[in-house]
Amino acid sequence: MDVKTESRGQTFLDVEKSLSGQHWLQRLDAAGLNRALAIAQVEGISDLVSRVLAGRGVIAQDATSFLAPTLRDLMPDPSSLQDMEVAASRLCDAIVAKQRVAIFGDYDVDGAASAALVALFLEHFGVASEIYIPDRVFEGYGPNVNAMDELIDNGAGLIVTVDCGSASHEALQHAKSRNVDVVVIDHHQLSDDHPPCVALVNPNRGDDLSGQGHLCAAGLVFLTLVATARTLRSRGDKRAGSLDLLKMLDLVALATVCDVVPLTGLNRAYVVKGLVVARQMGNPGLAALMKVAGVDGPLTPYHLGFLVGPRINAGGRVGDAALGSRLLTISDTIEVQTIAETLNRLNQERQMIERSMLEEAEAEALSEIGVGEGPAVIVTASDGWHPGIVGIVAARLKEKFRRPAFAIAFNPSGSGTGSGRSIAGFDIGRMVRDAVTKGLATKGGGHSMAAGLSLERSQLGALRAFFEETAAEKVRSLRSNQTLKIDGAIAASGATIDLLDQLEGAGPFGAGNPQPVFVLPNHQLVDARIVGADHVKLRLADATGSKIEGIVFRASETDVGKALLNGRGKRFHIAGTLSVNHWQGSRRVQIRVIDAAMA
Repeated sequence: MDVKTESRGQTFLDVEKSLSGQHWLQRLDAAGLNRALAIAQVEGISDLVSRVLAGRGVIAQDATSFLAPTLRDLMPDPSSLQDMEVAASRLCDAIVAKQRVAIFGDYDVDGAASAALVALFLEHFGVASEIYIPDRVFEGYGPNVNAMDELIDNGAGLIVTVDCGSASHEALQHAKSRNVDVVVIDHHQLSDDHPPCVALVNPNRGDDLSGQGHLCAAGLVFLTLVATARTLRSRGDKRAGSLDLLKMLDLVALATVCDVVPLTGLNRAYVVKGLVVARQMGNPGLAALMKVAGVDGPLTPYHLGFLVGPRINAGGRVGDAALGSRLLTISDTIEVQTIAETLNRLNQERQMIERSMLEEAEAEALSEIGVGEGPAVIVTASDGWHPGIVGIVAARLKEKFRRPAFAIAFNPSGSGTGSGRSIAGFDIGRMVRDAVTKGLATKGGGHSMAAGLSLERSQLGALRAFFEETAAEKVRSLRSNQTLKIDGAIAASGATIDLLDQLEGAGPFGAGNPQPVFVLPNHQLVDARIVGADHVKLRLADATGSKIEGIVFRASETDVGKALLNGRGKRFHIAGTLSVNHWQGSRRVQIRVIDAAMA
């Protein structure tokens, strides 16, 4: 087949506009293809795997270390982080003095895992601790004055905030006024005005030169515990020598995957080594949650991100926010099973609420879009929505309509809590901060791909208009030039378990290390049917008659899904990611379809 070359890059299989409206591009340019060839020659691995490595910036001389990342090579000296030595020293003082430590965490997976890491560390040294996770609806994000009072009244001599605290000036000042020290371990963006605390370990503070801003909170907590154990050893504490911190990497891997931080450098090593630990089922709570979640086959990042993580998050969204962190710190068999089953039930409840909210939100979005192009930013809102679910709804709207989207839940008093998700190339966090500055929302912020905000009902109309005015030109340009980068082509006959095993070495895949996208070119669609609520199940055959199964999630009403459901017997180019389907003891390769084009 001829391959066209344009200013946007090299078109793959001549697909200028796919069924979803995307332009398919070959990920590698000429220099990348040369890198791939060099890797294949040096490593003796397949051309396809070499192309994947080259497409992620790996060069031949680094291929060996990339395929086998180690903490020894990738972990920095913890002391390179600003305030780390002060934080480690203060934690050591608390351990030596047997001070009660309060751990204040966020209500998501990263917060739960971070809090659990600190609690398990302190438990090794016989130090009493208390984990406090705020209620998402009634307390909101981060430390508050009432919580500080409660922890101090319970006897806390030191408070450690994890995955929060960088902007909690009032609460931390209150703790200081009561003569209780606070150590902050956080990774969120912050202003130059630092909160009043003994130590602020945050690689995103302006004066931190460690270059570790890509770590999630649990990754930073692990570095803090390494530094603390080192300080204890230097003080002659023999208990530090019997502590195996590597056994805690399962929780670090869980948080790293679920917080969607870049899977590069140290983060990638955390996940590779953490998966090894997690597969040994050493943490009773994590093991119980994997069981109720129905994890089949060896644990993978997919299981952590899409089966285990949502169940921990369910506690913070529709139940008791502290359940996740508690599950990860206890060993009592009965209690572990009870909490795991509770989180599983809460996740089912969350899914039911989500389906109802999403149906209403999609109807509102479709009425906004009408028959034309529609708004550049979708803003949906309702009085009856659960504020803990709006982020998931916004993400679903963004996926379906391929533009930035917000979902806002208003309470009876007219105050709203909203969440937004963006498409690549548009900074939704900046837009929300600008709206707050202009008085169009009472509070808000975030990063380029996700944001949260608070507003009054009376502000909704003006906020919608501001979003449209701000985003229209940029979003429409991005939507008209949407691209899908392709790593290579493969036939059904070549999609083998052996290939998947080789590709696993280039993982784990996720943010910053994207899952390889392959195309099954000119394959015949043997069968297509709806499974579950709205997924589309496929069976495809290549020219040799070899077959492969595929699935398109949440697609029955999309352009891709409709074309496939009506395309039996026709030939398609199918783009997607390869995975292993474990079924009744066998392993089969399947493709998770992202896009399709008529062949």
